[in-house]
Amino acid sequence: MTEWIRKLRPDASDELLLAARAHHVRRWEIPRDSYPEGRSGYLRWRKALHGHHARIVGELLGDAGYESATVARVQEIVRKRNLARDPEVQALEDALCLVFLETQSDELAARLDQEKMDDVVEKTLAKMSDDGRRLAVEAGLLTPPA
Repeated sequence: MTEWIRKLRPDASDELLLAARAHHVRRWEIPRDSYPEGRSGYLRWRKALHGHHARIVGELLGDAGYESATVARVQEIVRKRNLARDPEVQALEDALCLVFLETQSDELAARLDQEKMDDVVEKTLAKMSDDGRRLAVEAGLLTPPA
């Protein structure tokens, strides 16, 4: 995550870098199967995770002596508030998508049929900014559009 954030935002704030490191903190504490199958259950699970990660990182940063404004900003980024309107939140989303394309998409493609995998890639690209998509092509994670 940090490597992709630095490529996306060479000027990344400390808050964005902290959020990149904390976006999945103690994720195992809320297992996916604790929510119903399907899109609705998945979205509820993801929302619960965002709050869980934000609470934990808030406690950790507070205990480490960070100022309350810094803690609040990291929590806002981790919660992905104002995605697409907040450049730092969008950078976090882009980095997440790039990590997925780089490290998880091949394994997923082996389990899904081509049509479903195409849908997954299309949805991933829809969440990314132009800069994120450009980096994915430059890194060889995607083929350039025709």
